[in-house]
Amino acid sequence: MNLFQLRAFDAVAREGSFTRAAARLFISQPAVTGHIKALEEHYQITLLRRTARRVELTEEGTKLAAITRAMFGLAEEAQVMLEANRQLLTGRLEVAADGPHMVMPMLASLRARYPGITVNLRLGNAQETLAALLSEHADVAVLTEVEPRKGLHLQALSESRICALVPDGHPWAQKSKGVQLKELDQVIMVLREPSSITRRTFDEACAAALVNPRVLLELDSREAVTEAVAAELGVGVVSSVEVSHDPRVIAVPIIGEGLVNRHMIGCMVRRRDLRLIQAFFDLAPAR
Repeated sequence: MNLFQLRAFDAVAREGSFTRAAARLFISQPAVTGHIKALEEHYQITLLRRTARRVELTEEGTKLAAITRAMFGLAEEAQVMLEANRQLLTGRLEVAADGPHMVMPMLASLRARYPGITVNLRLGNAQETLAALLSEHADVAVLTEVEPRKGLHLQALSESRICALVPDGHPWAQKSKGVQLKELDQVIMVLREPSSITRRTFDEACAAALVNPRVLLELDSREAVTEAVAAELGVGVVSSVEVSHDPRVIAVPIIGEGLVNRHMIGCMVRRRDLRLIQAFFDLAPAR
């Protein structure tokens, strides 16, 4: 079956004219006539009656027109959908992030600029977020301290600093300029699990400075650390971009080397030029 012949027939059936059908398809009128003649001759059927004033459908032509109208109507719907997606009027973006604080403002900007885009956000730790991106369960990801690797495109987003989290009323709560890293030596602390990026950065800085805090409680979420600090179970650590607005706790900068984390946006190199992924990268604040 020749789809060019069927499309020519469909155009004539809709327009009732070979001339208008040719204009609809952006081809010449003889080409339209040739397609329909070939279709009729191949199937030994008369689909159109040509009169001096107009073109009329035969009974068989009317039946075929109902089929082609549905067929090419769906094709036109597909084109409209694809064009809308290309122009970012619609679409779906799978986003992964190792924390909500940096990705949420970007999603708010995306919603404001492209209100028809649907976003599915998955939050996890650093390893889970990177795994989602590499396995292409996520289109883009907001990541922390990821090393470059083949096939992965990374764009710098911002930096954050490790802070001490203390209960309101703690002596350090008034140290707006911060506490020295060495002051945490032998201090009772409540920290995230060792696989946490914030915890890893803090541990490495302590090891380099020969500081040995007393970690008596390990927790699996930022919220749990906040609750433990508010209950005065120990001093916590938190990234400056993740500081809670909880009035029970205060974040104090830690002064020392190696206490900075780099945040970035990532996607697979081969997908970098996709329009929707490009739009998300464009939302990154200028540095």
